[in-house]
Amino acid sequence: MESPMLKFTCVLFLVAVAGITAADAAGECGNNSPDLEAMKLLPCASAAQSDKATPSGTCCDRVKKLGQSPSCLCAVMLSNAAKMSGVKPEVAITIPKRCNLADRPVGFKCGGNWHITIWAASCFKN
Repeated sequence: MESPMLKFTCVLFLVAVAGITAADAAGECGNNSPDLEAMKLLPCASAAQSDKATPSGTCCDRVKKLGQSPSCLCAVMLSNAAKMSGVKPEVAITIPKRCNLADRPVGFKCGGNWHITIWAASCFKN
């Protein structure tokens, strides 16, 4: 049985390599694709798959930095890399609260047809 971390790493690597050749236009995450930005959240792998996992300090630092752009954070959580690596968006959006980030985005909606409300998840998760 392969470990979730190994699967997460392999999928993120493959998607990031593919993302490097993506469009050059700036998007939600500036000049980087959300899939490439997802690589930076590798320390959050277990915390993004289980709400029982405690996010590491490195994870919290990276989420804090990425969370300065809520649209980028949403794009990363809904990226192909995240989906393919087993990230659960409804769990991943609770990481800023679990990291006790005071300046986390509140009330920001992620996604087009499939909305994730960070505020709602933050309110109802301990």
